[in-house]
Amino acid sequence: MTSETFVQVILAVLLPPVGVFLRYEFGMEFWICLLLTLFAYIPGIIYAVYVLVGK
Repeated sequence: MTSETFVQVILAVLLPPVGVFLRYEFGMEFWICLLLTLFAYIPGIIYAVYVLVGK
């Protein structure tokens, strides 16, 4: 894990859409993460970390 990914994951835990936005900008991953975060915070975090570390 690079330092850039580490910073993105930290941001993803605090504000999930921001962490995803730094990598994917306004792509589909960002909008999914935003919706999950708005409906329930924890699924937004899980999805953001999955997208940032898994892909």
